[in-house]
Amino acid sequence: MYVVTPPQRSGLRSNSGLKVYQTWKGSNIFCLQGRFIFGPDARSLGLTISLIVVPVIVFCIFVASKLMEDFSDTWGLSIVSVAVVFTIYDIILLMLTSGRDPGIIPRNSHPPEPEVIDGNSGTSQTPRLPRVKEVEVNGNIFKVKYCDTCMLYRPPRCSHCSICNNCVERFDHHCPWVGQCIAQRNYRFFFMFVFSTTLLCVYVLAFCCVYIRKIKESEDITIWKAMLKTPASIALVIYTFICMWFVGGLTGFHLYLISTNQTTYENFRYSYDRRSNPHNKGVVDNFKEIFCSAIPPSKNSFRAIVPREAPMPSRSAVGGFMSPNMGRGNDEIEMGRKGVWAMAEHGDDKNASNNERFHVNDDELGDIRTTTDDDEQSGSRPNIHPRHSSWEMSPEVMALASRRT
Repeated sequence: MYVVTPPQRSGLRSNSGLKVYQTWKGSNIFCLQGRFIFGPDARSLGLTISLIVVPVIVFCIFVASKLMEDFSDTWGLSIVSVAVVFTIYDIILLMLTSGRDPGIIPRNSHPPEPEVIDGNSGTSQTPRLPRVKEVEVNGNIFKVKYCDTCMLYRPPRCSHCSICNNCVERFDHHCPWVGQCIAQRNYRFFFMFVFSTTLLCVYVLAFCCVYIRKIKESEDITIWKAMLKTPASIALVIYTFICMWFVGGLTGFHLYLISTNQTTYENFRYSYDRRSNPHNKGVVDNFKEIFCSAIPPSKNSFRAIVPREAPMPSRSAVGGFMSPNMGRGNDEIEMGRKGVWAMAEHGDDKNASNNERFHVNDDELGDIRTTTDDDEQSGSRPNIHPRHSSWEMSPEVMALASRRT
């Protein structure tokens, strides 16, 4: 397991020969030389796996093995086999959810070129990036927000996870049980994991009840005395019943989200019930988008060598650079502030002068990031009101210099 250390400012040669996962600026944990990427709370995976595997082991030893004696060889063996195979399948889905890139957008090495000037004419002016930009997608206007941490404009449905410290596409939520963000590239596996866990709980609960009934009928005793003869079955019934309500309710909630093409983040923040959801394509097409569409490839090559980058040019000639979120609290900079969709609903006239509109299609959302690498390599920089200074020496300095000589 490789935990990324905080980046340190040093020369360009310090990154020579290092791979991307070794210099990663997020809070992720990498395993097997960058082949698996987890969230910072990946230790919770051990708890989640134990909550699944331990009850199944107890079921196979104290319940399924006893049922093998009451049923024929084929049926008795199938009870144990289905439980084991279902558990392995559930763990595989858990690892596919937790150990892959959920849809992280690579950070820019430098902020975009400032395009708006604050201040009145005739006074000192400072370049400032617009805080939000308007993007038109399939006839719908979205307001994309600038991220100070990743130095890019977030595409629609993208959010910055404060736990993983990354901007993630189609961000749903950060799940502590799987230790990973649930987003565009692993949402399908997350839903399948939750749904299969629900079915596993139902399977164990059902056969525990069958075993208790078998004891009751074979010994001709009451149901309460039969339950006392198999405490393992009682413990499994209580445990699976509680878990079934939790994961079953989560399955039903995400079925609703999929049918309406929403994410958990959007459902809790934007209240689409009060207005039309611009992402809703109909129930059938919404399910096809989640389960039948191809998963987009990762935008990150974690095992690639870190490319050499030119140092960021000095901005002293333009009087400095101001971030659009300078002076704002951390909760406003990250995902804790009011969403830009809500701003669009109520209007945001005071920032209207800083907004720019772009027209893009669905297949162009991945290229919405703004970078300055091309401008820096070509050496072209806009001349934004350069600062005029005088370098003439005063008479006092000249006199002091002549005395020393």
